Amino acid sequence: MAAKNISYNEAMTEIEEILEKIENEELDVDELAEKVKRVSTLLKVCKDKLHKTNEQVEQVLKEMED
Repeated sequence: MAAKNISYNEAMTEIEEILEKIENEELDVDELAEKVKRVSTLLKVCKDKLHKTNEQVEQVLKEMED
């Protein structure tokens, strides 16, 4: 699944699943590096979505003040 087209909730769910596998030691060393990279990508997507949402909310609030 492409990270750019994933929803915030889907990204968070995938992150949680990967973290659970890491915590339960279900990943071997080869998988671990790949999954850590995937989590990093997903976290960036979530951060970008939150930042954009924050900007939109601030804009709406600013417009309401006018």
